[in-house]
Amino acid sequence: MKRFIVCFFLFLSVGVHHIFCQTKEITLEDIWQKYVFYPTGVPGFTPMPQGDFYTVKNKDEIASYSFQTGDKKNTLLSDADLKNASNNTIGISDIQLYQLDNSEQHMLIGTAYENIYRRSFKAFYYVYNFIDKKLMTLSDTTKGKQSFAEFSPDGSKVAFVRNNNIFIKDLKTLQETAVTTDGKFNHVINGMADWVYEEELDMAQTFQWSPDGKQLAFLRFDESRVKEFTLTMWGELYPEAYRYKYPKAGEDNSLVDVYIYNVNNQTKSKVDMDDNGNVYIPRIYWLPNATELIVLKMNRHQNLLEFFAYDLNSKEKKLIYTDKNEAWLDVTDEYYFLKDNKSMIVTSERDGYNHIYKVIFGGKIQAITKGEWEVAEICAVDEKNQWIYYLSNESDVLNRDLYRIGFNGKGKTMLTNGKGWNTPTFNPNASYYRNVYSDLNTPPIYTLHDYTGKQLRVLHQNTLYQERMQAYGFSTKELFKVPIGNDIELNAWMIKPKHFDANKKYPVLMYVYGGPGSQEVSNSFSRSMDFAWYQMLAQKGYIVVCVDNRGTSGRGDAFKKCVYKQMGKYESEDQIAAAKYLKTLPYVDGERIGIWGWSFGGYLSTLSMMKGDGVFKMAMAVAPVTNWRYYDNIYTERFLQTPQENPQGYDENSPITHAAKLNSKYLIVHGTADDNVHFQNAMDLVNALNVAGKQYEQFFYPNKNHFIMGGNTRLHLYIKLTDFILKNL
Repeated sequence: MKRFIVCFFLFLSVGVHHIFCQTKEITLEDIWQKYVFYPTGVPGFTPMPQGDFYTVKNKDEIASYSFQTGDKKNTLLSDADLKNASNNTIGISDIQLYQLDNSEQHMLIGTAYENIYRRSFKAFYYVYNFIDKKLMTLSDTTKGKQSFAEFSPDGSKVAFVRNNNIFIKDLKTLQETAVTTDGKFNHVINGMADWVYEEELDMAQTFQWSPDGKQLAFLRFDESRVKEFTLTMWGELYPEAYRYKYPKAGEDNSLVDVYIYNVNNQTKSKVDMDDNGNVYIPRIYWLPNATELIVLKMNRHQNLLEFFAYDLNSKEKKLIYTDKNEAWLDVTDEYYFLKDNKSMIVTSERDGYNHIYKVIFGGKIQAITKGEWEVAEICAVDEKNQWIYYLSNESDVLNRDLYRIGFNGKGKTMLTNGKGWNTPTFNPNASYYRNVYSDLNTPPIYTLHDYTGKQLRVLHQNTLYQERMQAYGFSTKELFKVPIGNDIELNAWMIKPKHFDANKKYPVLMYVYGGPGSQEVSNSFSRSMDFAWYQMLAQKGYIVVCVDNRGTSGRGDAFKKCVYKQMGKYESEDQIAAAKYLKTLPYVDGERIGIWGWSFGGYLSTLSMMKGDGVFKMAMAVAPVTNWRYYDNIYTERFLQTPQENPQGYDENSPITHAAKLNSKYLIVHGTADDNVHFQNAMDLVNALNVAGKQYEQFFYPNKNHFIMGGNTRLHLYIKLTDFILKNL
C-alpha cells in the first residue's frame, strides 16, 4: 500500500483532503501491532465475598480496596509471598485468574491458562492459604490441567474438571475424590458443556455446589450419537486431523442427564428429565434451602422453557414456571431464587418487551416493570431491602441506564444520567457497585458508587486514550436514523472524514453484523479496535456507516423476531435499503458504497451484495456462514427450525443460492481451523462462484480459528482488507 504525504495535504485515489501537520496518521501497525488504541480498565477487579471491599491485580500484588473510599486496605498476595511459597516457580504476573473462598482464608490461583473453545479453558491451579502462607498445587500436574475449579461454600473443598471427569479436593485431608470416571473425549463429558451448549447457550461449567456444600449437581453429556466434524491442521508432512462433535442443523444432539452427588457418602443419583435428545437442559440452580434443585428444560424449537423443582428427599419433581413464545426464547442467567424457597425474580418477553417479573412457584406472575422499552439485564437483587437493580433502555433505545425498583414495582429511580451506556458490577449484598460509563465518543470511565447511585470515587478515566484520540485527530462518531419505508426507521452511526466538506462526495464503507438479538448501534464507546481502523479509513477520505437492521435487539419482540423462519431476508433488505438511502445524501458518492462484516456480518455482507443489484460496489466477508445447513443446530434452529421442517427458509437466503448474481468486487476470508463457522462454508461458496463463472478474491489463514489471531495474523488480515478497500472503493 503506497502513501504519499505532503504537509497539509494527503493525496489519495478518493481525492485531496486536508490533514494538519500536528495530526498523526493512524497506521495499521499502531492498531494491530503496537495496540495504541486499546481502552484500559481496572485489571482483576473482583468484589470480595464479605462485601465492603474489592480486589485488584497490580503488577506485583493482589490487593484489597475499600468500596467506600477506593483506598487500599492491604496486600492479599505479593510476589514475595508467592515466590517464598512456591520456591520461585510462579509470581503475580503468572496469575491469569483467581478466586477467594467465602471466608477469605484461601485463594484459588490459575496459571498457564489455555483456551479450549470460546468459553471453556484449562489451567494449572494452586491454592494459597492466607493463614499459614503456604501454596499447594490443586492436583497432580502430571495428570493434566484442570478446568472451572471452584470452592465449596464453606471453603473446605474444591471441585474441578479434568479430562471430562469431575473431582473434589479436600483441602484439610488433601484427598482427591473422583466424582465421575466415565469421561472420555468425544464420548462423555461430565461437569462441562459440549461444544454446542457452550457456544449457543452461554454455558461452559455445568456443575453447581449446593449452598450447604453437601451436594454437587452436574450435567453429563453423552456425545456418542453426535456426528464428528474434522478440522485439518496444516504444517506437518502429513497434516493432522482434529475431530470433535459438532451437531449441524437438523442433526442429533448429545443426550444430557442431570446428576446429584452426595459429598459425604460419595453416591450419585440421577434426576430424570425425560431427555430423548430433542430437549435442552440449559441451566441448573440450587434453591437456598439446599434440598431442592431447579432444572430448566427447553424444547428443541426453543420456544417453550419449563422450570422444574426436584426435591432431594422425596425424589419428585414439580413444574413451577413456564415461559413460551411464538418464535423463540433467549436463555439468560437472570433468574434469582428468593430465600422463601417458593418465589423468584425473572425476566421475560411475555408482553412483547423484556421486563422483570416476580413469580410465585406454580402460581401468580407479577409484573415489576412494564412499558414499551426493554430491561437489558438484572444487575443485582437486594432481598433484604426488597430492591432490584437493573439496566434498561427506557430513556433511549441507544442508552443503557441503571435503575432501582422495589419488589412491588414501586420506587423506581434512575441511578445514572440517561446519556450513555453503563455497566455496573455489584458487591454481594448490593450495597456498592463499580460502574463503567461511556458514550459514543467518550472512552470508558470507571467509578465507585453506593447503592443510591452516589459517586464515591473515580478509579480510571482512560485519559491516555483520550489524549491519543486528540493527537490522531479522531472524527466525531454521529448517530442518525435511516428511513426504509412503512414507517420504519433504523438506528445507525456514521464516522466522517475529520475535515468533512458537505460540498464534496465521499465513498462509504458500511460495517454490518445484524444477527438476531445483536446491537451494534448504541450510545457507547466501541471496545473493538476496528473503531481505530474506521478512523484510519476516515483519515483516508472514507465515510464509515453501521446500520442495525430488523432482527436486532432493544426495540421489542416484534422488531427482533420478524426474522423468524426467514433469517437473512429482512436483514439483507434493510442493508440494501440503507445503502440506497445513503446514495440520496448530497455528500455521498452513490457509485462507491461498499459493505463488510465478520461471521454473521460476513454472511449478511455477502447476501446483501448479491441481492443488491449493484447497489454495493464491493463487499468483504470474514468467516461467513454461506449455508445455514452447515451451522450448529441450537443457533440455527432457534431462528429457522430444522431444515427438514423449513427447507425454504434455509435455501432462499443462502449466499450459495444467489452466487450467480455476483456483479461486484468480492473478497472472502476464512481461517481453515474455524471450529465455529467451518471452512466448508467458504469452500462451498467459492465452488458455486466458480460454477457460475464469477471472479472474486479469496484469502485463507491456515490453522486459524474464527477469530483469526496469533502473532502478526490480525495485522496481516487488516492489511489485506485495507488494500482491497483502497483498490476497489
